[in-house]
Amino acid sequence: MKTLYREFIVATLFILLSSMVVAFLLANLVYFTFTKEKVDGENVMIAEEIVSSMDEQAHGSEKAAESYLETIAKLGYQIVLVNENGNRTPFGEAFTDTSLSDEAVQTVLNGEVYHGMRTFSDRFLMMSHFSNKLENTVGVPFKMDGGSYGLFLRPTNKMLFSDMHMVIAGFVAAIAIVSILGVVLMTRKLIRPITQLTEATKAVANENYDYELSISREDELGQLAQSFHTMQRQLSQNDEARKTFINNVSHDFQSPLMNIQGYAELLQSGHFNQEDYKEYASIIDREARHLSSLTNQLLLLTSLDQASYSLKRRKVCINQQLREVIRKTQWLLEEKGIELSYQLEECYTAADEELLLNVWENLLSNAIKYTNEGGRIQIMCRANQGFVEVLIKDTGIGISKENMEKIFDRFYRVDEARKKKDGTGLGLSIVKEIIELHEGKIELESSIGEGSTFKVTLPAQVAQNKM
Repeated sequence: MKTLYREFIVATLFILLSSMVVAFLLANLVYFTFTKEKVDGENVMIAEEIVSSMDEQAHGSEKAAESYLETIAKLGYQIVLVNENGNRTPFGEAFTDTSLSDEAVQTVLNGEVYHGMRTFSDRFLMMSHFSNKLENTVGVPFKMDGGSYGLFLRPTNKMLFSDMHMVIAGFVAAIAIVSILGVVLMTRKLIRPITQLTEATKAVANENYDYELSISREDELGQLAQSFHTMQRQLSQNDEARKTFINNVSHDFQSPLMNIQGYAELLQSGHFNQEDYKEYASIIDREARHLSSLTNQLLLLTSLDQASYSLKRRKVCINQQLREVIRKTQWLLEEKGIELSYQLEECYTAADEELLLNVWENLLSNAIKYTNEGGRIQIMCRANQGFVEVLIKDTGIGISKENMEKIFDRFYRVDEARKKKDGTGLGLSIVKEIIELHEGKIELESSIGEGSTFKVTLPAQVAQNKM
């Protein structure tokens, strides 16, 4: 299996090797274009100076000439002396290959210069500069004791590889080694947090949200680890909420279903009078309505949770909606003897009419439900600095401060609310989600025994593309 560590190392080595190849090709281009001819010319000049000095010091004596050439060879040169009979006398370090064409020898004996360094080529290109072959020399003619001679010369490789060259070569090699080691260590350091994140991802996939990440960095990997930790915490909360949601749904469905089943069995037994029959049927009807309400609210919540939920916005008159809801609940108000007063200004917003109507129905039904007989409810609708404010105030049982923080959570019901058999604990959470979908907000003020005030704020004007 391919790993990021291996791929990173291979990529780095490939880049390094490619750089070396490109550098080698460029160096060869420079060598063959400029350097090679220059080196050949410089060595021709050296050979000619040696010949000129040898004439002055040897005075035509072949022995003296050979002694002089031996001294020159010790200075770092490889020399071969060829006479007109083709006999060769080497001086200094031996050549690895002493083959030299007769044509080259004859060219020098005829008085012309042999440019072997300029014309010599090797399969290793630039490395031909260091080839220890007799062909890779320069040859100059000279006369001595009435005979024709040729002097073939090249510097030894030891001379070519000067101390500075060795220092530079060692420097380059050290850089290459340190670079490779540095890349390996840095790659391992970079890959370690990625490996930890991989293990953490596997743990999260197995619903282990407590996997500890020991990554403390300030770079992009540190940001990734922090984001992963945030996601891990959020997934843990979502998982807990999901389990709580399932438990609550199961409980809210099980209780009315058991009541329906139990009273249905009593009806089937036939051991009851007319009053019992009406009571049992009423209970079954009430529980069935509760289940229907719960199912509808769950379907609405599911729809609202969809990221792609599309609001059907249109111009909505809020005061008209509130009047409509008041008319629908008039019989409940009269039944409980609750006094309702309202002050409704003409206000408009762009909203999903059906969803917004659901908000007012939920808030008003809650106010009626938790307001004692003979209590009061006040409704106010007004425009305020580009927003529409709707206040629904009751003199009901009120909500404690600790419960106010959770009142908009799904299935959350305070103790008093749990006594109401038709409550589902979903109404206010639906209200909040609908309001937030419309870029609004809902606020609550309440005191135990004094009542509650819900304040809904919505934009009075919405961008044209949302209308």
